[in-house]
Amino acid sequence: MTRVAAIDCGTNSLRLLIADVAPETGELVDLERRMEIVRLGQGVDKTGRFAAEALERTFAVCRRYAELIEGHGVERVRFVATSASRDAANRDVFTGGVQDILGVRPEVITGDEEADLSFTGATRDLVGRPDLPGPYLVVDIGGGSTEFVVGGDRARAARSVDIGCVRMTERHLVRDGAIGDPPSPAQIDAIRADVEAALDLAARTVPLTGARTLVGLAGSVTTVAGIALGLKEYDPAAIHHARVPRAQVAEITRSLLAATHAERAEIPVMHPGRVDVIGSGALILLAVMERSGADEVLVSEHDILDGIGWSLALDRH
Repeated sequence: MTRVAAIDCGTNSLRLLIADVAPETGELVDLERRMEIVRLGQGVDKTGRFAAEALERTFAVCRRYAELIEGHGVERVRFVATSASRDAANRDVFTGGVQDILGVRPEVITGDEEADLSFTGATRDLVGRPDLPGPYLVVDIGGGSTEFVVGGDRARAARSVDIGCVRMTERHLVRDGAIGDPPSPAQIDAIRADVEAALDLAARTVPLTGARTLVGLAGSVTTVAGIALGLKEYDPAAIHHARVPRAQVAEITRSLLAATHAERAEIPVMHPGRVDVIGSGALILLAVMERSGADEVLVSEHDILDGIGWSLALDRH
């Protein structure tokens, strides 16, 4: 067994997986799985730069993760940075700061690389299951971008587009520094128009219809699933491989978009860092389901983190 640490730094969250892996099979045994909301992408869509306070939040969590990595005696570490890090003009400040703390330089990967890792992480334990047949359409709704990947035993086509829960919220719901509470119909329509245009773009590369199983990843999807399940607290074991019908996703999306900040914050499974962006994330998920024709979404807690872990186990990076 090899002990690895996979770190995924997105626009909204910074996540860590420490696991023991068997290189010959790629099997992962979780030791730690952590998630912190750092909002690294704060303002990037507007300014093109990382904000100083966003960098400091990110570095503070990196310091905590460094302690966990050292405490577990990790042998190999891979730090992957995604959408916001591709967009920021001052990303060298970010990559240099992370390297100083963790001893490893972040890999600012392309959208296609992100999609491939997400697909591997989400589908490795699905292939061969008769109740969850391929081909799979994997949709990873992040803070700054959404990745679409279709394939069976491996990814066949992938596309990353610049719609995400943070990006859509900052672009359309923030006025004079405040978020619409709840958003107006015009603001919701503006998000929907951006999402539909992005789906048109994605469909040029990835067939959005025809897959037999739609797999949804990341915090917006898992939060919607937790609400659908009526959970009193966030429970990854209950959420993993939950199936949520499209009609229920539509109902939850309408409810979230009609709620105030205070009402969303009272939802038991809601992470405080998702309160302001969950409406946009749910709307993206619903639009994807409508466009793909999927009657339900299979929710996965296994995603790009697992893909990064397997890449370390199989030395594919």
